[in-house]
Amino acid sequence: MTKRISLNAFDMTCPSHQSPGLWRHPANRADQYNSLEYWTDLAQTLERGKFDSLFLADVLGIYDVYKNSSAPALRDADQLPLNDPFFQIPAMAAVTKNLGFAVTSALTYEQPYALARKFSTLDHLTRGRVGWNVVTSYLESAARNLGRTEQLGHDQRYDLAEEFLDVTYKLWEGSWEDGAVIKDRANGIFTDPSKVHPINHAGEYFNVPGIHLSEPSPQRSPVIFQAGASPRGREFSAKHGEGVFINGIRPDLTRSATDDIRDRAERRGRSRDSVKIFSLMTAVVADSDAAAEKLHKEYLSYTSADGALTFYGGWSGLDMSQYDPDEPLKYVDTNAVRSALSIFTKADPTREWTPNDIAHYLGLGGIGPVLVGSPETVADEIERWVDVAGLDGINLAYVVTPGSFESFVDLVVPELQKRGRVWKDYEGSTLREYISGNRHVDADHPAAQYRHAFIGAPSAADTPARIELSEATA
Repeated sequence: MTKRISLNAFDMTCPSHQSPGLWRHPANRADQYNSLEYWTDLAQTLERGKFDSLFLADVLGIYDVYKNSSAPALRDADQLPLNDPFFQIPAMAAVTKNLGFAVTSALTYEQPYALARKFSTLDHLTRGRVGWNVVTSYLESAARNLGRTEQLGHDQRYDLAEEFLDVTYKLWEGSWEDGAVIKDRANGIFTDPSKVHPINHAGEYFNVPGIHLSEPSPQRSPVIFQAGASPRGREFSAKHGEGVFINGIRPDLTRSATDDIRDRAERRGRSRDSVKIFSLMTAVVADSDAAAEKLHKEYLSYTSADGALTFYGGWSGLDMSQYDPDEPLKYVDTNAVRSALSIFTKADPTREWTPNDIAHYLGLGGIGPVLVGSPETVADEIERWVDVAGLDGINLAYVVTPGSFESFVDLVVPELQKRGRVWKDYEGSTLREYISGNRHVDADHPAAQYRHAFIGAPSAADTPARIELSEATA
């Protein structure tokens, strides 16, 4: 049986996401990112193309490593200005019935008790179509503006993330029993207190004694996405990830990453197929290969080398302005996104990369392949990447929006449907059903250990509320 290719669109609430400089192109409407119409129109286009979800990226800082300044990012609109990605989701859900929404949130600067409520709320409002892209944040500028003199170390961020997820799993899966909400109008009981339990979490980073604020949502836990590329990141993905987002520059080299993540998941007692792996791609598609090549050349004329190196500075932690633009780079361990550095300096041992090479490569589509050609050619390349790299799907970035998404939906999706590689209609009604076929987390996922775990434990009916006098009189 031919394996289905899952389609996610990749966007961000800013004027320039993965193709720096292209906001200037006359066909690009990315500067309308701060209008609801942009997002609702995009959601309807993606649902017409039967995309699984819209994957919303986010950062909490500024790309200010390049030239030791925020000025390049401001001039070039490199993920700046930037809005919060949570707020457009209910509007998009209101104009669609099936499209899922995976939203990025950096847990390093959140509290699990509050963030759990946000995701439960979104899961209710979308009727079970929401996922969480779990990140720990990689920008020093974010740490400086959010109460720290510097960001936590790479591995410490994952230590915190482990406990953070443990708390949210307890809240989502265990705090409220099935059937706790009874809505008994005659007896005036909305929720049965005996079926709601405090989680009594006391840990190294968080103390959360109470009950979850929200009643169980359709999925309970949102679908967990993750994008870790370091050994520690891959281990985290293998443990928690239901969807894993990776970058690659060649499918044969990318296969080692996908195999490693699945091997790690299997060693943890999860099935290899329980982790769905997606890779970043960008498509420049037209009716013919020649027309697509012409369009690609036109797009390249709008790219910004400074913008590309601004992105790379944030991703890698390295200021490329300090290097000879034609000098080959060596791998240096940094505290930022290690994949952004190793993917160029370690992933392909047959090639040396200079700052100029990186600027050219990142001009369109970020750290991922740009597929150029007719619908048949682009479909061939997607199939090759999925089959050779061992992928389950793609995260499709845009060059210009909504044009890149519209062309893909109108030209490439029908070709992939004809080949039986993408579905012709949605199967299921929740995002997790698209990913795994199940509404709730699989039994081998760490969140599942808290399903019904507090039944028989003290409940809200027999646990006193310990309210300090200062709180009670505030």
